[in-house]
Amino acid sequence: MARRTASALATISVVAASMMFTAHSASAGLVTHCVGSGGAVTVPNDLLVPAGESCSLEGTTVTGNVLVSAGANLVISDGTVNGEVRVAADGYLDTTGTRVDGQVVLAPGGFGASLKSSSTGRVVLEPRGSAQAEGFLFVEDASAIDGDLTAGTGEISVTDSEITGSVSTSGAYFTDLHGTFVDGSLSVLNNATGSVVCGSTVQGRATFAGSRGGVQLGPNGTLDTCASGGYFARDVSISNTSGGRTTVDDNIINGRLQLSANTPAAEVADNNRIRGGVSGEHSTPGVAAATAADTRGTAGQRARARASAAEAAVAAKGAARL
Repeated sequence: MARRTASALATISVVAASMMFTAHSASAGLVTHCVGSGGAVTVPNDLLVPAGESCSLEGTTVTGNVLVSAGANLVISDGTVNGEVRVAADGYLDTTGTRVDGQVVLAPGGFGASLKSSSTGRVVLEPRGSAQAEGFLFVEDASAIDGDLTAGTGEISVTDSEITGSVSTSGAYFTDLHGTFVDGSLSVLNNATGSVVCGSTVQGRATFAGSRGGVQLGPNGTLDTCASGGYFARDVSISNTSGGRTTVDDNIINGRLQLSANTPAAEVADNNRIRGGVSGEHSTPGVAAATAADTRGTAGQRARARASAAEAAVAAKGAARL
């Protein structure tokens, strides 16, 4: 009798342990797939937008991480993501009034990310490698990045927003800051069509090197329209730019302006206030400045087209099962 009882107890223990293991494994792998539209609900785990699909969320909270698969679209309004957001090749992320507690990462070949009135952790655009697509990042309308912004590709535009870390781009198409506060340093290296910094504050050192198309700090340049110059709390270095004008106009530089090997030589206006002086070859701007381009790049047009396509796809799918 004792042996039979012991055997039964052993069997119960094995079954119970098996049930606990199975439940734990299922919980660990639980992922909600989003295809279509969702509202003010809480997703108690990770969220996945399947490849080639579109998901639109309004007032939704995701307690885990989010993955936007290859060729997929995710549009979030007034939402919250407690984890990170990763966007795969040809994936698109569009947020408005949304908080992402973790990082936002755009994989090589990612289509792009548009952040409006939103907050995130650090933002990374990985180098595109062998991918043909040139992605983009738009940060605007009082958005905040709590950390660094790092990009190895794409059109990078930050407008009327705040970055608590540093900005570092290398091999991007362009890097433009308008009305933006950067609490760290700014490093713009080897950008294909240069960089514009307009009406912005950079608390750390600012470095521009190897860019084609020139560099524009302040108004009266040829790259973009600009109402006012910026404030640079430390040294500013511009070197090895080519293929366009480098202009420095109406800025406050609380350090030294260092210029080297720019073709043509940088143009430094008399209205700059440069505490540490200017070193390197430079000239005074000509009487007439060429008209700045109306738009920079093609990302704005591509983003609008992608968002419209995502909206149509969501409408066709109807409500998502969240």
